[in-house]
Parts: sequence; structure tokens; C-alpha cells
Amino acid sequence: MKEDKPNAALHQFNDTITAWITFLNDYTLAQLHKTPAPGSWSLGQVYTHIIDDTRYQVGQMKTALATKENTAATMHPNAQRMFANNSFPDMRIQGPATDQLIPQPTSKNDIEQALIQIKNDVNEAWEAVDPSVATGKSLHPGLLYFSGQEWLQFMEMHLRHHFKQKQRIDEKLSIQVNK
Repeated sequence: MKEDKPNAALHQFNDTITAWITFLNDYTLAQLHKTPAPGSWSLGQVYTHIIDDTRYQVGQMKTALATKENTAATMHPNAQRMFANNSFPDMRIQGPATDQLIPQPTSKNDIEQALIQIKNDVNEAWEAVDPSVATGKSLHPGLLYFSGQEWLQFMEMHLRHHFKQKQRIDEKLSIQVNK
């Protein structure tokens, strides 16, 4: 039997966030703090970024699932292309100009617990509502309006997008990781 789209999206999200959790086993806290070049993010800062952004996105997903507002609102054409391709553009997306704005994590356990909590929050929200009939949307600051299902897909695409950044950092630092 073919998995329906909402459950397939949840399954993919769970696989991707679980990969980030599992990757933690490959690093010491010192390795997570090491930057590959001045002004670039460490892997720990990448984790901090994905945790902070995903927490925000979970809140937006919950809002969209719980509301009947903005049902006719649409996403930006750039977002439409991303969703059609099920991925962010294959390019580096510029963020803060320096690594000063993204704090280093204080422990691997804090990272792991934050990711587990995000995963649990998403799954609990998904179980509390039938996402296939949720019609509301909430506003993304740059890409306009997403439904709950779209927020879930966006979260997974964002987490997966940072796999390339993780790989670049590993290569620059010559960190040998289990694949």
C-alpha cells in the first residue's frame, strides 16, 4: 500500500532529524566547536542554527494546523520551485556575516535533547490533527504562506540542506565520520 503524502512527509522528517541526532556520535564537543575558517560556522553552530530555526518552524506548523485562516494565501514562486523539487536550491544561502551571531552549543547532550524534543513535538502535533484536512496557513517571513504539511516538508528540506554544509565542514577539518 502506498503511503499517503502527509505520512510520507512525517516519515521523511523523522528520518532526517534522526540522522542529525545520530551524527552527534561521530564528534567530540571540541570538534563541534572547531571552525573550518575564520568567519565560518562550526558544526556546533550549524546544530544551533537548525535547532533554533526548526523550533520556529514547528510553531508555524502548529499554527497552520490549528487555524482556518489564510486558506487562499499562496507561497512565493521561489518557494513553489523549492517544493516542486523537494529541496532547497543547490547553492550556499547567505546567513549572518560572521559566526559571532550563532552561539556554540554548551554540550552534545543539550543538542541531542533539543533535537529529540523537536522530533517529539512534530510527531505529537501531527497525531493531534488530521493534517490532510487542515486548511489553514501561516506566514513564512520571506516565502509567504505555508500549510501545516508544507511547513513539515520545509523543515525536512532545511535539515537536509545542511547535510551539504556538514560534509564541507567535515572535509575542511579532515574529520573522519561513520557514514
